[in-house]
Amino acid sequence: MARGFNSVILVGCLTKKAELKYTPSGLAILDLNVAGSDRIIGDDSQVRDIAWYHRVSVLGKQAEYLADQLEQGTMVFIDGRVNYRAWEQEGQKRSAVDVKGIRVEVLTPGIRKENPTVADSLGQPRLTNALNQVTVVGNLTRDAEMRYTPNGNAVTRIGIAVNEQYRDRSGQDQENVHFIDIQVWRELAEGLADLGKGDGVMVMGRLVNDSWQDQEGNKSYRTYVEGTRIETLTRGPSSGGAATRSQPAQSSAQSSGASAPAAAMNTGIDTVQVDAQASQVSKLD
Repeated sequence: MARGFNSVILVGCLTKKAELKYTPSGLAILDLNVAGSDRIIGDDSQVRDIAWYHRVSVLGKQAEYLADQLEQGTMVFIDGRVNYRAWEQEGQKRSAVDVKGIRVEVLTPGIRKENPTVADSLGQPRLTNALNQVTVVGNLTRDAEMRYTPNGNAVTRIGIAVNEQYRDRSGQDQENVHFIDIQVWRELAEGLADLGKGDGVMVMGRLVNDSWQDQEGNKSYRTYVEGTRIETLTRGPSSGGAATRSQPAQSSAQSSGASAPAAAMNTGIDTVQVDAQASQVSKLD
């Protein structure tokens, strides 16, 4: 397995005051709801602002230190990682993907001359011209699946496993595996269609929350990385995650036009904005 790499960089603002709570063992957990919008140039050369909302958890002493500083509308820089959680509820296996904050810094508007935030449909602030950047390295958990939307756009989905090694409080070495879904569009999607289970990849893109309703009216949610660049890793014992194959499968694409605008979901009890093309893909399931 490729040596895992897992990085999320967010610049956004809080939709509400951060909430501090404690586990039964006394560990402090600070929950942040962070919102922003990505400015994307589509195939039609039109500029679109795609809203995003992400939950971020900060642990330990940093959580306690930040609790009184993070009010609604506070601008923040977050350095963290994509975090996969799995549990069992009422006999059903559940899972979720969110962001674990490693470092959080409070920002000021700085050189921004205009109001840096706008209000969404619920009156919550959202940072304009924000930052939502993900880089992960891992191995495919299944063969790539390519389909076409009714409009003829290719879309490929892959799932990757990203291993994380760390040392716990008792000094014991531990390992977690984060399972992350990836989605790519158009030429990049067609170039990756032949990737198979076990292949190592480096993925760059943006973190997206998607939602849709099935034919029975049940609402489903999915968090994934919308890839704008993917590199395949060299197989073999020397593949520490840095090398790429000499002929990668359509290795990269520019974010402007390389990916269809993704859906955005407000994860804080509000309305859901679903992009038309992302909705088409959901209906294919």
